Amino acid sequence: MASSSRNNKKYDVFVSFRGEDTRDNFTSHLYSALSRQNIQTFIDDQLNRGDEISESLVNAIEASAISVIVFSEGYASSRWCLDEVVKILKCKKEYAQIVIPIFYRVDPSDVRNQTGSFGDSFSKLEQRFKENSKKLLTWRKALKEAASLPESELINEAINHILKRLLDQVFRPNDNKNQLVGVESRVEEIESLLGVQSKDVYALGIWGIGGIGKTTVARATFDKISSDFEGSCFLENVREESKKPGGLACLRQKLLSNLLKDKNVSLDIGLNFRRLSRMKVLIVFDDVTCFSQLESIIGSLDWLTPVSRIIITTRNKQVLRNWGVRKIYEMEALEYHHALELFSRHAFKQNRPDVGYEKFSSKVMKYAQGVPLALKVLGCFLYEREKEVWESAINKLQRILHPSILEVLKLSYDSLDDEEKSIFLDVACFFQGEDVNLVMKFHNASGFYPEIGISVLVDKSLIAIGSYNKIRMHDLLQELGREIVRQESINPGNRSRLWHHEDIYEVLTYNTGTEKIEGICFDMSKVKELRLNPNTFTQMPKLIFLKFYSSSVNGENKCKISYLQDSGFAEVKYLHWYGYPLKSLPSNLGAEKLVLLEVPDSDIERLWDCVKHYSKLNQIIHAACNKLIAKTPNPTLMPSLNKLVILNLRGNISWLLLRGTAIKELPSSIELLHRLGYLDLSDCKRLKCLPSSLCKLKSLGVLDLHGCSNLQRLPECLGQLSLPILLNLAKTNIERIPESIIELFVLGYLVLNYSERLQSLPKPPFLARGLDADHCPLQSFLGIVEDALRIQHMGHELAVRWKEIREKGDFSMDKGHIVLPGNEIPKWFKFQRVGSFITWEMPPDFFNNSIVQGIVFSAILAFSDRHVDCGRWFSFSFELKVKTTKDCGPHDTRLFQSRVNYVESDHLHLGYYLFCEEDFKGFWKCNCIPEAVQFNVFPPLECQCCGVKKCGIHLLHTRDSMNSM
Repeated sequence: MASSSRNNKKYDVFVSFRGEDTRDNFTSHLYSALSRQNIQTFIDDQLNRGDEISESLVNAIEASAISVIVFSEGYASSRWCLDEVVKILKCKKEYAQIVIPIFYRVDPSDVRNQTGSFGDSFSKLEQRFKENSKKLLTWRKALKEAASLPESELINEAINHILKRLLDQVFRPNDNKNQLVGVESRVEEIESLLGVQSKDVYALGIWGIGGIGKTTVARATFDKISSDFEGSCFLENVREESKKPGGLACLRQKLLSNLLKDKNVSLDIGLNFRRLSRMKVLIVFDDVTCFSQLESIIGSLDWLTPVSRIIITTRNKQVLRNWGVRKIYEMEALEYHHALELFSRHAFKQNRPDVGYEKFSSKVMKYAQGVPLALKVLGCFLYEREKEVWESAINKLQRILHPSILEVLKLSYDSLDDEEKSIFLDVACFFQGEDVNLVMKFHNASGFYPEIGISVLVDKSLIAIGSYNKIRMHDLLQELGREIVRQESINPGNRSRLWHHEDIYEVLTYNTGTEKIEGICFDMSKVKELRLNPNTFTQMPKLIFLKFYSSSVNGENKCKISYLQDSGFAEVKYLHWYGYPLKSLPSNLGAEKLVLLEVPDSDIERLWDCVKHYSKLNQIIHAACNKLIAKTPNPTLMPSLNKLVILNLRGNISWLLLRGTAIKELPSSIELLHRLGYLDLSDCKRLKCLPSSLCKLKSLGVLDLHGCSNLQRLPECLGQLSLPILLNLAKTNIERIPESIIELFVLGYLVLNYSERLQSLPKPPFLARGLDADHCPLQSFLGIVEDALRIQHMGHELAVRWKEIREKGDFSMDKGHIVLPGNEIPKWFKFQRVGSFITWEMPPDFFNNSIVQGIVFSAILAFSDRHVDCGRWFSFSFELKVKTTKDCGPHDTRLFQSRVNYVESDHLHLGYYLFCEEDFKGFWKCNCIPEAVQFNVFPPLECQCCGVKKCGIHLLHTRDSMNSM
């Protein structure tokens, strides 16, 4: 019977004993000790018995979670005792009952072999049943089996043993399954990390935001493995306890008492730690906020034996670094299905939402973003409330964070200094998803020290630096920051930061802004129209951030104004104004203070009325304004943007965004912009060519020429660029890509959509993470299709190419993806199937040798405008399914995922995945053997004419294994 049903038993313990031997001594003391511990115990008080054990005894044995057998000298002389042993062992086999033998004044070997005084007792019984040899044999086997089980000799040991077995194997497994969601796999991961062989004490950190479940996982891990240690202690809530008078001393006392199992532990620290130095211990320090707390409680890990283990949960990664923690386990949010289950258990007292509440529950999932604390709090808050209340509560949560969630999350904010708090609030209100370098430059210009400030926010799990160097912040933390700003004043005009369109509309319409306002981020698409007072910004002398943007695809400027009083822009460092309505910028907008200037889709004709501004503008210009051509103030500096001399900026610009301007060519002096990493020339319809000096920009990572319809050629030396992440040539008139592109080693992404005059591409091997070529002539890709897809040695060429890239060591490309028109899988793909699933058989050592380097995959993806919205996009993924000989968790490995757009005809998706060292280690550790691959499109396509029609895979080998291809 599974452990989940054992805690339904009527009794915790059944005691089997020989009454004449132990009733009035050992057994009575054992029963009293069990009762004092509130352990429900059955003990047979009958002094006289019949020939067979009674039905009540049989039922009592079956109704007990644990059976304790007290073997004494005369135990074997009683047929009823021996029948009890037989029944107990039957329950052990059939119901997984726990059996604990205790040997009272007898030797276990005498019981096993029926020798000594114990054997003499059995011999007397044997004489009475000599004609029933089958019965005797059954008893002998039962005695041998029972006496071979792990024993408990003394009463205290027996009690501790029983308590531990009850907790570990009867109650706790079921409690975990009923109450903990999404925890089991995390506990297994932590167990694996703690099992690492170490010559020193092994310490593991569990790190993450407040409410993410660090304590829950640490407690579950502790409960599961603490029995493997001689001493263990879970010090909960170190942060809060350490604030109390004498709190750290109390924590130290608790630690020593628990580890040494001594309530009256000596105050001699040296003596106690010497005792610990001979023990294998497990310690959990929960919610630690600073290094000094650990130092005060335990001093040093040198006291402990190398087999001891330490777990520290914290919101601050720096605490773990200071303590020398070797491995840090980052707590992630719950997956959607686990989050929904946890929420449902609190909101509906079941594992799924009630009928009719699915949509509401989905909104809560989006809000909570997998944070267990939020899921529990909101579930309890919404329990048994009407639908109307749910809707109102969810709408309220969009503006006001629930107090219980706010209280927990705010602890991390309160631990910041003033500068760090300001950066946190700026990210929460303005910079979510922005490039971290821009954020650093903005705060550096504000007199802060953003490098250390942002580092602290990352360490405390308040922000993260995601892909493409973008700042990410959990939605709940963003709500925390915004709630902190809201609490500054009931009047929006007296708050430091404004981001909500209703608050901004009120302040700007009624001109109620004050000197408190430092930043405004306004989505103009949320309002119909806004007429600004010319002196609106003069009342905001501390304004340093101003962003008027439109989230609508067909955005427009909703802010109407005839002129501006200039005095309001003196401190502005960040200015983005979509559709800026005036002909020139405010004259007191200081270029020496600006970090970003963006005025896209505006009619601005001149920047400033004074040339002094041009020499110091030092970060980013976005001059996507149609009329900024010739009306510039100083002909010696900038006669027109047709000969872009870039305001004499030289090497300081990192981003240059000139989308939609009327420029015809770039000057050769662009090579002076040594730090230029992003050059956006999209929709520059008059641009005809690019200077060869462009190729000297070693920092250039993005070159966007999308929509440059007059651009016909690229510089031949394009390959001298370092490692472009993106080369966008969509909707250009480029006829060929220079051969030097091969010198790039790796193109991050090559976009050629609607480049209908493109005649040829460089011959392979060249690698690209992605190549998007919808509506391009098919003959353009014959070089790829014929050389890369049909030549058998292409796998080796790709492997050699990959080796060259890896040896350069400055860029990691583990996967690539090309989209081409076509409806056939190349013939050289060894494994091909109709549909989206391929099964295959591989040898057991597939991942244990160095022959296979990766997998090339292909799929024909089809859409139909009868069933699919032409404007939709989908997630396309390739998964490797493996079978394992070890239980290592999920057996599906997603090797590739990419966004794909609707296309009118069948297209071939060709890609590759190159295994890295971590892949091989993970596969080898679990003894993985590939058994299938599957291609998926999400959201799923229900009709048969859409989705993956055919698929194929091919292995990339080293030269030594080419014969096997």
